[in-house]
Amino acid sequence: MSNTELHWQPAQLPDSQTLQGRFIRLEKLDPARHGDDLWQALEGPDSDRKLWDYLPYGPFPQRSDFDAWLARHAVDTDPWFYSVIDQVSGKCEGIISLMSIVPAHGRIEIGHVTFGAAMQRTPKGTEAIYLLGKASFALGNRRLEWKCNGNNARSKRAAERFGFSFEGIFRQHMVVKGVNRDTAWYSILDSEWPTIAAGFERWLAADNQQPDGQVRTLEECRESA
Repeated sequence: MSNTELHWQPAQLPDSQTLQGRFIRLEKLDPARHGDDLWQALEGPDSDRKLWDYLPYGPFPQRSDFDAWLARHAVDTDPWFYSVIDQVSGKCEGIISLMSIVPAHGRIEIGHVTFGAAMQRTPKGTEAIYLLGKASFALGNRRLEWKCNGNNARSKRAAERFGFSFEGIFRQHMVVKGVNRDTAWYSILDSEWPTIAAGFERWLAADNQQPDGQVRTLEECRESA
């Protein structure tokens, strides 16, 4: 591939279009509409207290600091933030972004994954990743990235479950909250996406998502795609 001439057109940038799924939809982050729900989901009494452990910000004891954080995110173009809206309740239960957006090389990353407790271990989080992957490759990207703290076992397991390939550890890559971060890198290539997407679609389908849980794992759905 490295010595093959590409008939390459730069990828497009994300836009404000809502991404519709079965369980959730992704709307451009709007603090005025989403702020109250996000405060409850991310800092309320039933929130996941480990949520902020590997993020470069938070937790936010004061609502004013939380609102200022959301406001900064809302005007960013890279990262480009989405709110995750439950299709049934209409409640906003988390945020997620596309980031490290390099259209000239067709490279984009899913990051800032900040899901409330109500989303965790449900189809909603998995569908959010699928919708962003689908959108990323529809924009013309060649490479979708996932990066996380090398000590973040939960994020590393998630990347592998979603079908990202591990590429290695960047040692002493960052200093986050005053602590060294070695960063684990993962990717999905455009040539790999059709099979991975088919696995997501099989896993999310009604015949696989039963009231008492999944019938087949995402890995099993991908292997049979």
